[in-house]
Amino acid sequence: MDHALLRERLSALVAVESPSGHAEGLERCYALMRSWGESLLGRPAEIVAVGGTPHMLWRAPAEGGVLLLGHADTVWPLGTITRRPFRAEGGRAYGPGVFDMKAGLVTAFAALAECRDPTSVGILITGDEEIGSATSRALVEDMAGACGAVLVLEPSQAGALKTARKGGSFYSVDITGKAAHAGLEPERGVNALLELAAQVVAVSELADPERGTTVTPTVARAGTATNTVPAQAHLRVDVRAWELAELARVDERMHALAPTVPGAVVRVDGEINRPPLEPASSRELYAAARKAAARLGLPDPEEVAVGGASDANFTGALGIPTLDGLGPLGDGAHAEHEWVDLASLADRARLVAALIDTLTRS
Repeated sequence: MDHALLRERLSALVAVESPSGHAEGLERCYALMRSWGESLLGRPAEIVAVGGTPHMLWRAPAEGGVLLLGHADTVWPLGTITRRPFRAEGGRAYGPGVFDMKAGLVTAFAALAECRDPTSVGILITGDEEIGSATSRALVEDMAGACGAVLVLEPSQAGALKTARKGGSFYSVDITGKAAHAGLEPERGVNALLELAAQVVAVSELADPERGTTVTPTVARAGTATNTVPAQAHLRVDVRAWELAELARVDERMHALAPTVPGAVVRVDGEINRPPLEPASSRELYAAARKAAARLGLPDPEEVAVGGASDANFTGALGIPTLDGLGPLGDGAHAEHEWVDLASLADRARLVAALIDTLTRS
């Protein structure tokens, strides 16, 4: 496998900034990958725009094929590449989105070049996974529904394959009070910040540590001036759980939140975003991956359950065999020190190619 080519492709892809939903950057990424994939797959890529966000796909030519799934969007805002450009040193590559998950995309196309019959494979690369896949979920479910297995090129967890993921929900809590002068007549106001404080405590108590359910207030704001009773406040809440029933429990309680400060109004928006990826969805594919690694002389991949969600949650919930974390080794997803191990791109590509061959034969 041409390691220099893999590094060159990764450098080119990282150099194109593609924040979630940023159509221009995403389309430039897709143009690069289209040039890598169309000759291998023997058919042109489709660009499907939903709500202004473009997604790129090659549909599997027949029912029951294999779908490679990934995303081109990153969490990094425009301009990050100027202060943190792509660089490679000591066998590692650095840059915004290099680990999550542009290295996984390079690996996907390298695997296609290695497998026996790439024309039997479908590919979907989305542009809004990092913000919940609101515009791409229907595409993910539609394409996965036509396939017999889904291989997700999200980053590995220190080499381990991700065989279970928590599901997630996201909520916004908007509080309306009444402004008043904080020195002259605070009693005539309705303090939205006091209500916000009560709601932060209330939502935190919905967590269930024994079941692994987390309910985390993440963003809060209130007030306009030191001498004014706040009339507005806002809270965002992140929920994660291993069980769909737990997500449903928290969802019901979130929408039942009631004000504690007389005169305050509380409005809750949000819902379950992704169901959990249950271990049963990955069991057979994980076993196949271990056998493939043994044949190739690669390290035996471990498995891991993680709190973060991905589009694998959607495909697993459909009952389609799904294996996640097939991307390269590295660390620092969503962090400034993000890096990927360059040698692992080729190793992961060989593993994915062997899985494709096993699945298409069966």
